[in-house]
Amino acid sequence: MAEFTTDVLIVGTGPAGSAAAALLSTYGIDNMVVNYYRWLANTPRAHITNLRTMEVLRDLGKEVEQEAYLHATDQDLIGGTVFCESLTGEEIGRVPSWGAHPLSRAERQLSSPTKMNDLPQTFMEPLLFKTACSRGTEARMSTEYLDHTETEDGVITRCRDRLSGEEFVVKSKYLIGADGGNSKVARNAGLPFEGQMGVRGSMNIWFRADLSEFVAHRPAVLYPIMQPGAEVGGIGMGLIRMVRPWNEWLIVWGYDINEPTPVVDQARATEVARQLVGKPDLEIELLGTSTWTVNNMYATRMQNGRVFCMGDATHRHPPSGGLGSNTSIQDAFNLAWKLAAVIKGQAGDALLDTYTAERAPVAKQIVTRANQSIADFARLYSALGIDESNEPEVMQANMHARSQSTKAAELQRDAIREALAYKRYELDAHGVEMNQRYRSSAAVTDGQEEPAFPRDRELYYQPTTWAGARLPHAWIFDARGRQLSTLDLAGHGRFTLFTGLGGEAWVEAAKQVGEALGLKIDVHVIGPRQGYSDHTGDWARIREVSDSGAVLVRPDHHVAWRSASLPGNPQEELRRVMRAVLAR
Repeated sequence: MAEFTTDVLIVGTGPAGSAAAALLSTYGIDNMVVNYYRWLANTPRAHITNLRTMEVLRDLGKEVEQEAYLHATDQDLIGGTVFCESLTGEEIGRVPSWGAHPLSRAERQLSSPTKMNDLPQTFMEPLLFKTACSRGTEARMSTEYLDHTETEDGVITRCRDRLSGEEFVVKSKYLIGADGGNSKVARNAGLPFEGQMGVRGSMNIWFRADLSEFVAHRPAVLYPIMQPGAEVGGIGMGLIRMVRPWNEWLIVWGYDINEPTPVVDQARATEVARQLVGKPDLEIELLGTSTWTVNNMYATRMQNGRVFCMGDATHRHPPSGGLGSNTSIQDAFNLAWKLAAVIKGQAGDALLDTYTAERAPVAKQIVTRANQSIADFARLYSALGIDESNEPEVMQANMHARSQSTKAAELQRDAIREALAYKRYELDAHGVEMNQRYRSSAAVTDGQEEPAFPRDRELYYQPTTWAGARLPHAWIFDARGRQLSTLDLAGHGRFTLFTGLGGEAWVEAAKQVGEALGLKIDVHVIGPRQGYSDHTGDWARIREVSDSGAVLVRPDHHVAWRSASLPGNPQEELRRVMRAVLAR
């Protein structure tokens, strides 16, 4: 039996696995990735790409970020979710989404150097996979993971080449399971889960058809369709999703999970498309169909010994809110630098325990949020008078009643507006995307209280340099006046320390501590006549420390520690904190 050796073996080439491989290779860590299939995503499943994920791509390199934008649908074309009876039928209402509302867009522009976009998984996966392989990842497609055995100093994983049928073994220091919602790695590792699989059934119909005459004037990614009695989605709720404007689409509709999985052929797919579009003679080019289940399950522990899981393997939920691939890629960003630090001998093994401490709460949060977004449709159904206990004719009459000039209809219109506005928690929840604050030994607060959220923490991002929070974005300027984000100066696999005039002693402290610990700590003194200047004052307003203080940032952009001012012995303070963070 053939044997291969690597530092990290990754099972799965989805957004999580490919991101982990790309990051590890960028950090100089040998890794191998295996994929059961012969190629990458064959359907455009995940698509909404949020700011935090784009920041990870930017950290991999501006060229990676720019290629993502090249293939993505721009924010201006994705942001007004249109609720209607069909694409040709009456419109019920719209919800500005993904930063489409001017106030929401301003909040996003202030919070990140990147832009929201729609990048289908069929484009995201090849981008991450290519980045990984071009930087050193060894990839094997058509390869099945069978099982693994953990040893004292590594993991022995048994795989099968699906083309030849031959088995081989990979000996690695660590194993990452990024093998999706039915993860064999998670099952074999004995990870504990809470929740339920298979709550509902859904089917995707992927097709081409030029629908620009119905949508180009009201661009959006999502067109929820309300058709009581249409036998689509149980009570007549279907979804038309733009894949590429305006000729590639994905229809999502439900089926009774207690019944046999439906088979959709060209005739049935065309019938459903005609029904939801509202064009009886519509002809479609069917690209594919697939079935999936709505799940409500998350791992309460994301690792066991030398085995780690991420992505859909640990958080299994519906696509509501576009949280799936985004959270998966961010899982990889959290774990990759920690594995690199331990493998290079810069950190103790206990640093790896912070992966679960930091990411398991996120898994629970986004699974809960995504399923709640489905439940929130009940408000709209109620306002429209849609109740599956009623006959279709009654539900249709209830919906049409909103157009009457009566007091009851006025109240119904108010209720519809309120129900649609509440969908912002699904469609424009900037806080859910950006407010992740870690609590672990890798974020040293020194007893500082976590700042409160003055506004709704799901809807609004609250910037802070409190240890565990993501480093706030602010534009600063180099000696030639070119602007860079604070995030551009951090990350890239290194620790970074920000200070100002009066804090120059931190430079020598970082040099001495870095040399003692065997790693490099970047230092940026921001101020007049320094390498970088805060011409707008935005960094000073957001940093929450004095000029002589310091903000220490981890390779994943999260704050490791901060000091309000220059202490008596900055070198000792920084050594104390770095040893704590690195579990030394």
